[in-house]
Amino acid sequence: MSADDGEANVTLHAVSSAVLAVTRHLSVHEVLQVIVRAAAQLLDARYAALGVPDDEGSFAEFVVEGVSDEEWDAIGPLPRQHGMLAAMLRDNEPKRLTDIRREPEFEGWPQAHPILKDFLGVPIRDGDEVLGIIFLANKNDRSRGGFSDDDQDLLSLFAAHAAIAVTNARLYERNRELTVVAERNRLARELHDAVAQKLFSLRLTARAAAALAERDPVRTLEELGHVETMAAEALAELRAVIFELRPADLADGLVASLRKHVEVLDRAYETSVRFELDGSDGAALPLAEDEEAVLFRIAQEALYNALRHAAAANVRVRLSASDRCVALVVSDDGTGFDGEPQGGLGLASMRERAVSVGGTLSIDAAPGAGTAVRLEVPL
Repeated sequence: MSADDGEANVTLHAVSSAVLAVTRHLSVHEVLQVIVRAAAQLLDARYAALGVPDDEGSFAEFVVEGVSDEEWDAIGPLPRQHGMLAAMLRDNEPKRLTDIRREPEFEGWPQAHPILKDFLGVPIRDGDEVLGIIFLANKNDRSRGGFSDDDQDLLSLFAAHAAIAVTNARLYERNRELTVVAERNRLARELHDAVAQKLFSLRLTARAAAALAERDPVRTLEELGHVETMAAEALAELRAVIFELRPADLADGLVASLRKHVEVLDRAYETSVRFELDGSDGAALPLAEDEEAVLFRIAQEALYNALRHAAAANVRVRLSASDRCVALVVSDDGTGFDGEPQGGLGLASMRERAVSVGGTLSIDAAPGAGTAVRLEVPL
């Protein structure tokens, strides 16, 4: 293998590593930060930045590499779309300069801004749309006079892959927003279907008891007993819905959050709800933050189904960890079902959540034999 081939392989490996680092992240802000860091390392630049333009002459986001938080605070507000940034947005083409300070478009920097000299800027495009501008400055090895043609080609290749990562992150965030809306709509339906109906029945029964109070004291006591029962059921339903409306707090980790959630449901319902942990001390499961969130949400949905629809006496949540995966099983001894249940019981949403973290969801159910929902997230 020639020296040129060896250098090409090293370059391709570096690009591949940079792209993989970017695509591991899901939020737009994280993707932008990793793009900037990876680009600076890839081309050995002292400074790197990425700006996402808005429609008001400024930038919706602007992330930097090589500048400390204190230095960034001293620099001041986000830059406007002027000078070289405006020229790049207008021309929509890569720009490589030996000294940015000598260009006609250069308009100076804030006092605390670092001094930039050699400059390389490349747009991140999705078709005709400019998603952002990534630019590097002050190449650490200036023996060749700053950035080269090869550097420009390499950054353009990386920017093309970065565009895919940014687009995917935007789609992921949009899908997450839609999921939140769907969850709110479901909870609104629960408030109407479960709590509102019970309160309506409670009101009618109380009226009946009042009408019977004088002429039939025995029936009145029976009706008042029904009032007490329905009031307790409505209170339990309302507590459960309010608890579900609270955002998931996973600051203490998945295990502690699941255990707390199960304890609250056990108090709110007549059904016995229990939590079990196998194969881990629970201190730190080897899961990413988004994986923990998915496990928690699927557990919530499965518990919701078991408590509201299964007529179960017992529900068990079991979390286990092995070298291969983390597994969650929510099982009940309720009515079960045959085939796909009517209305879906949120199964489509659970499956989508499982797929989003590379997991697999399976459901074992039979009429009269209960239901078990199992999620496995590979490590």
